[in-house]
Amino acid sequence: MTEQATVAGGCFWCVEAAFKRVRGVERVVSGYCGGRVEDPTYKAVCQGTTGHAEAVQITYDPELIGYEDLLKVFFEIHDPTTENREGPDVGSQYRSGVYYHDEKQRETVEGYIEQLETEGVYDGIVTEVAPLETFYEAEKRHQDYYEKNPNQPYCAMQIPPKLEKLESKHADKLRG
Repeated sequence: MTEQATVAGGCFWCVEAAFKRVRGVERVVSGYCGGRVEDPTYKAVCQGTTGHAEAVQITYDPELIGYEDLLKVFFEIHDPTTENREGPDVGSQYRSGVYYHDEKQRETVEGYIEQLETEGVYDGIVTEVAPLETFYEAEKRHQDYYEKNPNQPYCAMQIPPKLEKLESKHADKLRG
């Protein structure tokens, strides 16, 4: 039986590329959540007028990887201390967020953020924690974007450092 997790940490191409390498993750879908417009488009979300965040929905096997392990990867591959920004991407559509599917996920993410702050791992986490209301799948051209476009300038500059960090910090959680 699979479960789902939904996170936003800047450009969804970057987050998707990282989670696709994690053992136990069966599917990663780029999309939008947390906004006020039905069926948003990439263009509208990028303009920052819909209230949505670029996000990914992760389908995973909890027998192979736990929700807290997914959170560890998530908080490692992006900066949860910059409001409405990740690297060169600026705007509320690039905010850090965890959109929980049930109360257990809410408790887990709130506890994990408290742990990170108590341990001093980050100073001032601004990650939005909210219930997932609706997830809208992004247009087909945005799915598996890095795999299809590794030499696209943005991808070539932004994604490899995240993947290197993932490999150095979480090699035990990656596919064989």
